[in-house]
Formats: sequence, C-alpha cells, structure tokens
Amino acid sequence: MVSARLLKAFGRSRPVQETAGLFASLYLRLVKATNRFVQDPPGFLDTLGPDLPIIAAMWHGQHFLAHYAWPKGASIAALISRHRDGEINAVILRRFGVRAIRGSGGDAASSRRRGGGAALLGLARSLADGQSVVMTADIPKTARKAGLGIVTLARLSGRPIYPVAVVTSRRFDFRSWDRASLGKPFGKGAMVLGDPIRVERRADAAALEQARQAVEHGLDEAHRRAYALVGDLDPGRNIGAARRASETLV
Repeated sequence: MVSARLLKAFGRSRPVQETAGLFASLYLRLVKATNRFVQDPPGFLDTLGPDLPIIAAMWHGQHFLAHYAWPKGASIAALISRHRDGEINAVILRRFGVRAIRGSGGDAASSRRRGGGAALLGLARSLADGQSVVMTADIPKTARKAGLGIVTLARLSGRPIYPVAVVTSRRFDFRSWDRASLGKPFGKGAMVLGDPIRVERRADAAALEQARQAVEHGLDEAHRRAYALVGDLDPGRNIGAARRASETLV
C-alpha cells in the first residue's frame, strides 16, 4: 500500500503541480466559454480607468473565477499562500498572465511565519508600479470576515479597494471551511463590482476598523447581487454557511 507520506511527496513534485495547474486552467477556460456572463454595473471595467491601479477584493473560496472580471492583457499581481496547495494556484495564475506574490496573513505571529509582511510590501510595490493587485480579504480559516491586511495595503498605497464577485448558476459547492464554490460549464454567470473603499494615509486604528467593516459589507453585498443575477433563490446562503463553518474551527 502506498503511504500517505509518499502520496504527499508525489503531490508536491513540480511535474505533478504543473500538470494539475494546466488541467485546472483548461477547465476554467471551459467554464468561461460556456457560461453567459452579465456585468453589474454593465461595462464596469470602463469605469475603473481613472482609479487604476486598484486593489480587487474577493472572498476566499469564491475566488476561482475572479480573473474573468479583468480585461485580457491587464497587468495584475495576486496574493497566494505559501502553503503547498498554493503552488498549483500559482501555476494557474501564471497561465492566465497573473504574477503571484507569495504569503498570507493572520495574527502577528502567524503572519510573520507565513510571509505576510513581505507579501504586503510586494503588493505595495506592485501598486506603485501601476500593477493592480487581487487578494482574498478574509483571514486564514475565518471565512467571510475581512482582515486588516487589505485595508492596511490601501492605506500604504493610497489605492482604492473594489469588492468583486464572480459566480455561476451551475456550480460545485464544497463543504470546506470557506464553503468554496467552483463553476460548472453551460450555465449563467454574473460579474459584480462593488463600490470603492478608500483609506486615508493618516487613518488611525478606528478608521482602519471602519474600512475593514466596509470591505466585509461590500463583499457580502456584491455576492448577494451576483447570486441573485444567476437566479439563486437564497443568495446569502454561501455567506452565512461559510461564516458558521469557520466559527466551528475557532
């Protein structure tokens, strides 16, 4: 019998990760090509011009289709975990022309261990160079609760945060801590852009907390609108279920 250690080592090998990333990217292209997507507001990409570069915020587990909401050829960097599972995500992003910046947040101790500080500086440099960045707003293992990392980045860079939701009517809904969803082919899709959240460079702790709550509300609202557009009878279901699932892990 093959040991669990051997299977893990096999899964971490570069050829396996590259192959998995290739097939995943091909599947995501199939989902994009076979779903009829609408935008809310219509043509929202045109409205972003004066604000570029921006910080695009997503919920963890709802991020697999987010790259559909960006124009082809756009210069984008994305925050990806240093965890071994992040390697496949990095391969997928590379195949879509997105530069991966490795690291993740959490509390002070875990953020240092996961490279959160270095990643934050890397994201700030990307924004300074005119490259928009994409990141999940929630902290690890705490779904649908925005952390301070994304609003701190907005304060450091002076760039606005835009909540983004991309969903499909046909999808796989997983029972993971983040209640992840992965679109299926041959359905309807919605891309929703929320209102921008701006953080002053002199923002104090109270202002950062207010901005954090605004990001949380903005993402919840964007997903409610997106699920409603594809005919979901209970568009808030995924948000509430993910929060309840992550709370049981605390």
